[in-house]
Amino acid sequence: MDINSLKKSIRNIPDFPKPGIHFKDVTSAYQDAKIFSFISDEISTYYMNKGITKVVGIESRGFILGSIIAYKLNAGFIPIRKPGKLPSEVYSQSYELEYGFDTLEIHQDALYPNDIVLIHDDLLATGGTIGAAIDLVKKFGTTKIYANFFVELDFLKGVQKIEGSVEVMSLVHF
Repeated sequence: MDINSLKKSIRNIPDFPKPGIHFKDVTSAYQDAKIFSFISDEISTYYMNKGITKVVGIESRGFILGSIIAYKLNAGFIPIRKPGKLPSEVYSQSYELEYGFDTLEIHQDALYPNDIVLIHDDLLATGGTIGAAIDLVKKFGTTKIYANFFVELDFLKGVQKIEGSVEVMSLVHF
């Protein structure tokens, strides 16, 4: 398995969710068991010796690999969700994305200052979603924050919006 095979497994959907957007659909990569296993193994191996205690997955596609990565790292899994989905007290963070605005929430008791956190999402585009997720995790005063993506759209330069103290790893670049 190599990166070119991974790239070929990702379907491009033109004009979704609105005209002019070329949506990278990672679910087509997840359909192949060998590719899905390779993706989760590569990401988990990269973080194996970093002391990760919690993996935070961003709704909803970040839950797919995020939970597998948490399992492989023997870490807890924390969901960051859209408003109104979490049943207990939450912190909220609004942000701008490439085609509108949104808000993310996390339970107020989800993390602790001694946690080393890996935030996972399927794709990094303009950086708005990960920026909001990082802001939410910082509310807990955690020891260290990492950010990981299956796919990064380099031409949108979202990684430039992530502050320098957050180490970023993306498996596939377009």
